[in-house]
Amino acid sequence: MIKQIKPLLLLLFVVVSLNSMAQDDSTAYQLQRVKINTLLAQRSAKFGQYEQSLNARTGIFGFQTKNDIKNSNEILRQIALNDNNIFRELKVLMEYKDVQVQQVQNTALINNDRIQRYMLAIKKLQDKNQQLKQEAEKQQGQTRIWQYVTAFLVLLLLSAVYILWMKIKKIRR
Repeated sequence: MIKQIKPLLLLLFVVVSLNSMAQDDSTAYQLQRVKINTLLAQRSAKFGQYEQSLNARTGIFGFQTKNDIKNSNEILRQIALNDNNIFRELKVLMEYKDVQVQQVQNTALINNDRIQRYMLAIKKLQDKNQQLKQEAEKQQGQTRIWQYVTAFLVLLLLSAVYILWMKIKKIRR
């Protein structure tokens, strides 16, 4: 009994551990998505600033000054740095996705293996059940034969007792 419980407890422990790991990975994946969305929002805001800086003309006769161009270039540099951060975070997100895909594949393999073992166990139990049914039918057949033999012997004995009793009764008269 204890030998049967140990594997079940081990299986339960593994399933609970995998479930908690999957939830942690899912949470990390969601946090990574939020981080990327934040970076994308910052990028959009920087593009708005860049558009404004391109339209800024603080020079004489409405021309752009050196500072206007430097400001536009600095905003563009920040956009490029932000893009680099986005690519780096997207790479991390893709790694999370790859890990999740691998976990799903591993779970599918484990479940498939488990199903195959269950099917094998069911097949063995069905074969054993069929064998036991055949043995039970065979024993029932043998039991019936013994019942018929016993009934025949009882009838034979009763007949012999009756005949003997009739002879004794005849002799007494």
